[in-house]
Amino acid sequence: MKALTEFVLNSRLFVLTMAVLMMIVGYYCYKSLPIDAFPDVSPNLVQVFTVTEGLAPEEIEKFVTYPVEVAMNGLPGVEKVRSVSNFGLSVVNVYFDEQMDLYFARQLVGERLQAAREQIPAGFGDPELGPISTGMGLILFYYIDDSTGTHTLEELRTIQDWIIKPNLQNTPGVTEVLGIGGYEKQFHVIVHPELLLQYEITITELIEALRANNVNIGASFIEKNSEEFVVRSVGLATGIEDIKSIVLKTVDGTPIYVRQVADVEVGGAVRRGLETRNGIEEVVAGMVVKLFGANSTSVIERVEQKVTEINRALPQGVRVVPYYEQKSLVEACVNTVYSALIQGIACVVLVLFAFMGTIHAGFIVAFSIPFSVLFAFVGMHFLGISANLMSFGGLAIAIGMMVDGTIVV
Repeated sequence: MKALTEFVLNSRLFVLTMAVLMMIVGYYCYKSLPIDAFPDVSPNLVQVFTVTEGLAPEEIEKFVTYPVEVAMNGLPGVEKVRSVSNFGLSVVNVYFDEQMDLYFARQLVGERLQAAREQIPAGFGDPELGPISTGMGLILFYYIDDSTGTHTLEELRTIQDWIIKPNLQNTPGVTEVLGIGGYEKQFHVIVHPELLLQYEITITELIEALRANNVNIGASFIEKNSEEFVVRSVGLATGIEDIKSIVLKTVDGTPIYVRQVADVEVGGAVRRGLETRNGIEEVVAGMVVKLFGANSTSVIERVEQKVTEINRALPQGVRVVPYYEQKSLVEACVNTVYSALIQGIACVVLVLFAFMGTIHAGFIVAFSIPFSVLFAFVGMHFLGISANLMSFGGLAIAIGMMVDGTIVV
């Protein structure tokens, strides 16, 4: 210790240069730290979702959840497999070792899903991987405001699904955008049973006719005079009249159309929830989910810029209004450390000047505060610790210990 003290006193220029260099490196490490509101302590897992409308939990567990669970057994790095079977939904959570790379784990699960799909009966849903995110990935919530009041919830949901969502998902760092509220647009075929009986058409024949006549089919090409003519059958229904004109059957050369046995109208899909603003009016809203490992602050800033661009392209009076984002919490965390640093430096200088009678000693101790904090950022950078409420709070609390140690030295 004596030799170290003598070296420091005899090499003041070297020590000062190293201190300044360390502060510069510390500032660079601080700017490169991923900044989040809270530390992400979510387990290393991959989720598999299967939507199966209308089936009870017992059937879903037997015919959907169990085949997926069996397919996941034996994967390298898997610690456990847990599942939940609800009405119309199967969720299988595959937990991996913390050292396993998440993207490699998703690749392993995706390869096994093919074997699971072969064991699931037709019509019981198709298992899909969940988003590349964690429970801390919900970084921004928004709703769609219609100041004109001329758009229905169905139209606003269409704007959300076909304009807002695709544009937000193109933002770097965003893995998924979820829509809430409103009605998903559908074409409803309202069947009249007495007319089906009259024309001797079963409901199964009606469904098969709608499915078979709502598709475009390619038929290769025809060669003529050294030219190729592409042949295709265009049958995709694009409106109510197209559906009404679908032929169900022919009786003595007379076609029977859908319009003769059913009414066709535009409606909304069956829903099980809604979104309200201040508990007063129903709105269409959305949630932005960030990519695993992405910097929350940077992603939110890019999303806000994209929202500004989207609002310019939306219909008159319709705009996207964010009402929650994590950036404000992150900024509060950063401001906590800044205020603690400033207050600590000011209190140290005043207290030491009052008790020791010298301003010189106060400034020496005060200098150790920003130096120690910046040096801590270097350690956080190389250890992979994000800047969040917990780590910043720890630094704020440790400022007192830094001052005590400097005074003793």
